Amino acid sequence: MNQSLPYASSLFHGRHFDRTIIILCIRWYITYKLSYRDLVEMMAERGVDVSHTTILRWVQRFMPEFEKRWSRYARPVGTSWRVDETYIKVRGRWTYLYRAVDRQALTVDFRLSEHRDIAAAKQFFTGAIERHGAPERITLDGYPATHSAVAELKKSGMLRPQMKVWTSKYLNNLVEQGHRRVKQRIYPMLGFKKFDNAATAISGIELVQKMRKRHFDISALTVGEGTIVPHIWKAVLDA
Repeated sequence: MNQSLPYASSLFHGRHFDRTIIILCIRWYITYKLSYRDLVEMMAERGVDVSHTTILRWVQRFMPEFEKRWSRYARPVGTSWRVDETYIKVRGRWTYLYRAVDRQALTVDFRLSEHRDIAAAKQFFTGAIERHGAPERITLDGYPATHSAVAELKKSGMLRPQMKVWTSKYLNNLVEQGHRRVKQRIYPMLGFKKFDNAATAISGIELVQKMRKRHFDISALTVGEGTIVPHIWKAVLDA
């Protein structure tokens, strides 16, 4: 691979399709209520012959890399977290999407799990704490396993013993609103066949939600106010 190429160019080096087509398909898929087959038709109208399985592979291959690039510009999250879980169907079975936001509704973290138990909750909290540090307050729903996970993390020292834990349906409205936005985008995707595919697609949806909540500070990049979205994406991927 030619190391002198910009990051985004090297990332797509050797691909049959131009990088602009790949980025466009992924960006539209995670942003709008479209299925892979919808995108195939839209690309065909533009003279681009691409299969839905190819677009799926693009999402799975490049979405984690896109998320890494955007994460470099993430604003710090607050120390008061609102945590909740929602249900996502994969292979006809319910899985569990753990999500947390701070008091300003900035996304703290998310994790798709095949189980809803103490171990799953601990994995979610551990990942969030490693990325953002320990919170000063956590608001939970009434599910006992999540409370038990927090208690065990306090005993282990990962969470401070004096950290406050609240149970409040009202305060958790912020995170539940985020659930609805994610699930509204998932409905047109026509169902997930593989757990890993679902997790990657959800990471893309969450990335778009972060953008809409102005979670990223890209002021250091050479993009002016009002710059169109494709130029912003190019600047982030090339940086």
